[in-house]
Amino acid sequence: MTTAETTAAAEDEARPAVVRTRAELRDALGAWALGGPDVTDRRAVVMTMGALHEGHLQLVRRAREEAGPGGQVVVTIFVNPLQFGPGEDLEKYPRDLEGDVAKVASAGADVVFAPTPDVVYPDGDPIVRVSAGRIGEVLEGVFRPGHMDGVLTVVLKLMHLVRPDVALFGEKDAQQLLAVRRMVRDLDLDVEIVGVPTVRDPDGLAMSSRNAYLSDDERHVALALSRALRAGAEEAAAGRGAAAVLATASGILNDAPGVVVDYLALVDPATVDEVPGDHTGPALLLVAARVGTTRLIDNQAVDVAAPTVQDAVPGQEAPRD
Repeated sequence: MTTAETTAAAEDEARPAVVRTRAELRDALGAWALGGPDVTDRRAVVMTMGALHEGHLQLVRRAREEAGPGGQVVVTIFVNPLQFGPGEDLEKYPRDLEGDVAKVASAGADVVFAPTPDVVYPDGDPIVRVSAGRIGEVLEGVFRPGHMDGVLTVVLKLMHLVRPDVALFGEKDAQQLLAVRRMVRDLDLDVEIVGVPTVRDPDGLAMSSRNAYLSDDERHVALALSRALRAGAEEAAAGRGAAAVLATASGILNDAPGVVVDYLALVDPATVDEVPGDHTGPALLLVAARVGTTRLIDNQAVDVAAPTVQDAVPGQEAPRD
């Protein structure tokens, strides 16, 4: 065998199985068998809409770790029409299946499930859907009505089809991650949900498939989002209170020409309820904004420290040793 033939054979061996139908998926899943009752390897799934970037690949690498060396990693690539509202970018959403398959191969995927809408929704728009409840009515739910219901409906369907032991989601989509966790808990799904930290470019911008829509100038403007979140986190750590966290972050966003804010909120990380002004402890600072025609979301976990005496009572000095 020539060197070229050897290389090609190795690439074919490393390439994940690409399946498009339910029957092909069943065959691919059935081909994986555990080595015995004491083997701890698992099946892990990463659900994506394609147009993969380094943030997605971090999810796949973590899935490989969670699955174990003899486990199975499944990546789903499906642009879910239920997540898109009127006027959103369903038709122009970037698609590059061959490129995506090559990327996840290097990250350790075993199977890529890339169905068409008629495979996922064989009877057309589903009559029965999952409701995100009040989690889907705030923040993203205000600006994208029904979006979170569409997310949960397809996530539940894919979980039934793939039957994973563990599913991995990025923390950048914080509200989505919370909604998935609540669905799993409230509907008693036998799957572990693992959140993976947001991956950022060196300039601080959170990685997103929609970043490709930004011009160079717009990308520079978009850096205000991560800058605002960092400044808010610093206010929280300094014990200046929830109001100061929001005011500082809001000031940075308002001073950035070209940023149109949909929402900026400091919320309970377990419920997405806005925290009271006297809140201390963990919280989540979330932002959604438009830069040009591109809508971006980002978030930052913060820990609101208790105020010092000097901060709590204006004009009073902090106690001295």
